[in-house]
Amino acid sequence: MDFELPADLQAYIQRLDNFIQEEIIPLQNSNDNVRFFDHRREPSRTQWDNGGLPTWEWEKLLGQARAIADQAGFYRFPLPKSYGGREHPDTNLWMCGLRYHMASHPVYGGGVSLANDLQNEHSVVGNFPDFLMLYHWGNERQKADFIPSRLRGEFRMTFGLTEIRHGSDATHMDTRATPCTLADGSSGYSITGNKRWQTGAHSATHMLIFARTSGQTGRSIGITAFIVPRETPGVTLQSFEYTLNMPTDHATVILDEVQVPVSAILGSLDNGLAIAQTFTHENRIRQAASSCGAAKFCIDRSVAYARERIVFGKPLSSNQAIQWPLVELSTQAEMLRLLIMRTATEMDTLGKNLGRNARDVGRQVPPWVAVEKQLGHKISMCNYYASRLATQAADNAIQVHGGNGYSRHQPFEHIWRHFRRYRITEGSEEVQMRNVAGYLFGYKNTGVDETGASARSSKQAKL
Repeated sequence: MDFELPADLQAYIQRLDNFIQEEIIPLQNSNDNVRFFDHRREPSRTQWDNGGLPTWEWEKLLGQARAIADQAGFYRFPLPKSYGGREHPDTNLWMCGLRYHMASHPVYGGGVSLANDLQNEHSVVGNFPDFLMLYHWGNERQKADFIPSRLRGEFRMTFGLTEIRHGSDATHMDTRATPCTLADGSSGYSITGNKRWQTGAHSATHMLIFARTSGQTGRSIGITAFIVPRETPGVTLQSFEYTLNMPTDHATVILDEVQVPVSAILGSLDNGLAIAQTFTHENRIRQAASSCGAAKFCIDRSVAYARERIVFGKPLSSNQAIQWPLVELSTQAEMLRLLIMRTATEMDTLGKNLGRNARDVGRQVPPWVAVEKQLGHKISMCNYYASRLATQAADNAIQVHGGNGYSRHQPFEHIWRHFRRYRITEGSEEVQMRNVAGYLFGYKNTGVDETGASARSSKQAKL
């Protein structure tokens, strides 16, 4: 049993480090670009007189960094080879290793750098949930139309599941799509409803809108995903929501009889929620790796500061009140790192076994379904605990650094404000813990409901 990262991954990380030091850090330090990362970061990034949207200079700089990383061969790492990626058989382990390393790095870590600024999921090693939804569920026309444009930065799509009145309870959504006849006489759908927290809506060209097309409220079957062009009549960006960490690009969208053709459907009719699950687990485990890395960054910076800070004639680190919280955080971070890497390895192994055991593609179980059933609880453990640990480590770093930690001249307040978000997004902390409880107590995939009775006997009791 080997607990070290594979040698070829370690070599790749070294190559990535060299690239960042030679190409990205100099760009960050040129033309006063450092204003986006030092104590001026929030004002420099935010259009306070325009709804709190990101400044164009900020987004232009991020785009420039991604273009450099793409040219160097790092940006598309997790994608299939046919689209310029590496298509590594151990993609989950490698992505977790890369994300942990970048978030914990002593120079550009913490998620506040041009190499890896996690406030808006920017990284020189890209994460592509929208790509994979198109790749796995799009028809040939959709793939040809959208994927190349996506990789060039010309196609940008929001993810429209959450609503004003509904978050985790997605099957209760208010948005409805009904069959209609379009102006040209062809068949289509008319969508009416709303969506909230539509990240990237200010620059989106399209929106992926989930709407109920059939079935009863509360049922997962009967929800369909539509690719809706942003400029379609009836689509209104009602507001952008100010958040704990600014700038904002999270919009509330109103849909009023928005008409789209049948060809706008992504995947199959009435089975749209399956699309939402395509990338959930990969995103959660990678997010956990970033959060764990950020926690390590805060811990390391706090230890270094406590050793050099002299208080009452002796190092701050000589006080047990400083030592013990950092001991606990360091222990938790190391245990969590090992769980993340093990779980990512198991995800990769499961994917390989599915490929070997499938007798034909038509009968093969989709990998995200198998991952949910066999590893979903472990991924939830990683995700909820990492998100919590990052905020605890950042809060403790503020305390250790005292007034200096509360100052925006240090990154800890920014780290706390950003990573606090992850305890809500990608499935809230409570939803993640519910997933783990479902595994521990047999509520999931066992035919047993949460009262402890079998599903069959529960149904008979209602009859």
